Amino acid sequence: MKIFWFIPTHGDSRYLGTSKGARQVDHAYMKQIAVAVDNLGYEGVLIPTGRSCEDPWITAASLIDATKNLKFLVALRPGVTTPALAARMAATFDRLSNGRVLLNLVTGGDEQELKGDGVYEDHATRYQTAAEYTKIWREILTRSHTGESFTFHGDRLQVDDAKLLYPPVQKPYPPLWFGGSSDAAIELAAEQVDTYLTWGEPPAAVKEKVETMRAKATARGRTLNYGIRLHVIVRETNEQAWAAAEELIQYVDDATIQAAQKKFKQMDSVGQRRMAELHNGDRTKLEVSPNLWAGVGLVRGGAGTALVGDPQTVADRIQEYADLGIDTFIFSGYPHLEESIRFAELVFPLLPLETRQKLAQPNLTGPFGEIVANNYVPDEAKKEVKTQEPA
Repeated sequence: MKIFWFIPTHGDSRYLGTSKGARQVDHAYMKQIAVAVDNLGYEGVLIPTGRSCEDPWITAASLIDATKNLKFLVALRPGVTTPALAARMAATFDRLSNGRVLLNLVTGGDEQELKGDGVYEDHATRYQTAAEYTKIWREILTRSHTGESFTFHGDRLQVDDAKLLYPPVQKPYPPLWFGGSSDAAIELAAEQVDTYLTWGEPPAAVKEKVETMRAKATARGRTLNYGIRLHVIVRETNEQAWAAAEELIQYVDDATIQAAQKKFKQMDSVGQRRMAELHNGDRTKLEVSPNLWAGVGLVRGGAGTALVGDPQTVADRIQEYADLGIDTFIFSGYPHLEESIRFAELVFPLLPLETRQKLAQPNLTGPFGEIVANNYVPDEAKKEVKTQEPA
């Protein structure tokens, strides 16, 4: 089980749908999050892409030297970049970070935004382009280890003698991740990607997607890894967690919900539609599955659900997804710095043994809390009290 966090380059806040409680997401803040999750033992971070975000590649590159083991999941954008340029970027990042880049294939689901990027393709055409783009990208990187070039003439893209002189650290290429819910997306994933990501839908829906994806990949002689994208709201009790969830959306009004849902309906992303359909903008129907809350998706595009509960409840829900074949979890929470720490402190100790061992960082002095009376660590102090004779 691998645990990732999220760098909120599109903004961060204590509340949704309002500027109240907002904080400045500058390089210093992003660095704080990256250093914190690296030290806590997270596997890596997802850095989002799109018009509403800072550029993920430059953001990730700026955090290489601040971190030691953290991996960076950054966007591979067919149509926005050429596959040969993207191959060079991936190889260079992989070399400079010593093998810490992962690629998240993003075709885009908002035609209006894509037109602003110069991409005039409908949904079907975008996936045709993405399939050829990914093939070229993979072949250029794979052949870089042997010094070969690659020529390809497709319906959408062409390259002649494409060659990469500096191969990536990871072989044959940095792992390729992808999350898509349409039929075209599933075919692309089965054929070319390494890890398939699903949105945080109820377990029954996730089970169906994983089984479909696994069958498609097996038919091609391939085996995929599976991941899920979720928010998380964990507190010491269930009551506190649900109160925190309601607090997160306390300033979200009906007009804001309607405007957000109208925008989501204009997108041609099947995954976004599935997220919106979990609640249809109705804030009275947000617990769409036990402890799975869709309140975030009232106003946030992309991942719109959160696991809500006390540490054991959240750990149990994580295990439910793991039992379906999910081995990678990409979490986030508001605000992202504090919640990355809270989640690690409360939930990491309850995860499967092999995951706990990996997440445990070698530390000669803890963690054990503040020294009591300049003399004892807290657990030792408790033991001392228990062994005292009554007065």
